[in-house]
Amino acid sequence: MRSSSGRGLQPNVLSTFDTIVMAVAGSAPAYSIAATTAVLVASVGLAGPAALLYCAIPMLGIVLAFRRLGRIDINAGASYSWVGRTLHPFLGFLSGWALVVSATIFMVAGSLPAGAMTLALFDPSLAENTVLATAVGAAWFLAMLLVVLGGARLTVRAQLLMSGVELAILLFFILAALLHNGTAAAFDWSWLGFSHFDGASGFASGALIATFYYWGWDVTSNLSEETRNSRRTAGLAALVGVGVVFLLFEAYTIAVNVTLTAEDIRAGGSNVLGALGEAIWPGVGGKLLVVAVLLSTVATLETTLIQVTRSLFAMGRDRSMPAALGTVHHRWNTPWVAIAVVGAVALAMFVASTALGSVGDVLAAAVAAIGLQIAFYYGLAGIAAVVAYRRTLLTSVRDFVLGGAWPLLGALFMLWIFFESLGELSAASTAIGLGGLAVGLVPMIVYWRQGSAYYRPARLDATLAMETRESYANSASRHPDSADKSLATDF
Repeated sequence: MRSSSGRGLQPNVLSTFDTIVMAVAGSAPAYSIAATTAVLVASVGLAGPAALLYCAIPMLGIVLAFRRLGRIDINAGASYSWVGRTLHPFLGFLSGWALVVSATIFMVAGSLPAGAMTLALFDPSLAENTVLATAVGAAWFLAMLLVVLGGARLTVRAQLLMSGVELAILLFFILAALLHNGTAAAFDWSWLGFSHFDGASGFASGALIATFYYWGWDVTSNLSEETRNSRRTAGLAALVGVGVVFLLFEAYTIAVNVTLTAEDIRAGGSNVLGALGEAIWPGVGGKLLVVAVLLSTVATLETTLIQVTRSLFAMGRDRSMPAALGTVHHRWNTPWVAIAVVGAVALAMFVASTALGSVGDVLAAAVAAIGLQIAFYYGLAGIAAVVAYRRTLLTSVRDFVLGGAWPLLGALFMLWIFFESLGELSAASTAIGLGGLAVGLVPMIVYWRQGSAYYRPARLDATLAMETRESYANSASRHPDSADKSLATDF
């Protein structure tokens, strides 16, 4: 299939603003709050705000790691490429595989609430019908699959509409919550401390769930080959996106603590925001926040589809997975084979999910399992950034803190909660989380034995990469007609 960029994906489609919108949508503020608050409260009680706060600090270290790695290697596979070129190709493949598995699981975990929320707008009693919710959720998933297939421009336009309305509703209810007298509990600064955690393992369980809240901002890195000036834009957008969703998560988690009792939260399940909206504005508020959650869910389905399909595209291009996955549609410049494969697998999982119980049961097991996989590949990316920039870390205090200490802190934190939380998870969550990673060993070994060039990488070193870029820029300035405007990827 032809491509305008030589690699298949269409370059320079997304602006800085577009990418920021994608970062916010990737973390899905309304969906994360609605789908995960009940799980977080069940794990840490009133310490939800603290779990989100103390997870945000190391998470910013991972954002910095992605930002710095994206400056020296523009690749749709992101951590798959970076970890493979700095630590080891096996770890790189498993890092990319962890994203693929977690994103595919999310197709179910995200689509079920979308179906349930749609039904709740018409008849709340239908929302707990798992089969019906699955069918409606699958319809939303297929709609987003077609949007993603249609190309990056169509994807961004749909995202601007959905996320714009979602954020407007969320900001309105934050102001309304400030004016509303909560009836469950008075605000207490201890909610931001450590006193409500049940030891180190309890804190790790809460942090693992908080990691799921933030997950998704790294879609900016998977879109780097399609973004203008992506060496700067992707990382900046991720920083802004995480900052925005952190404020929203904290505000709403505190509002839930103040307004809803533990019984209300358990009863609300995956519709906690609907219960909060009803308490703040009876008769209307619940419906409006359900609309916000629905839009957020559909929007994050779109960004997650981008992440998994771009990752599979990079793997297919490298021949570390079937080469067909690297095939790009001649008109839309999208990895249509990867999109079709993800769609087929996700639809099969929709059918299987109906045997797992209620919407709430499916969500609880999926959130924790996805958290394990996220912590795994975020942790490896943080270490990769330190290794790639190791020769520059002592050149200034700024480089030491932002390029070494903070990313390393984030990496160690992610890996710590990965191992510490294993003993606290249910058998289903552990099986999904670790089993999903283990399955990746099969294609990894198969394509390694077939001699994929991915397993003989050019080492990623920031000093050498920057010297190469400078030399390339000087050559391009002397001979502007003989050089391309930019380097799409770095191999």
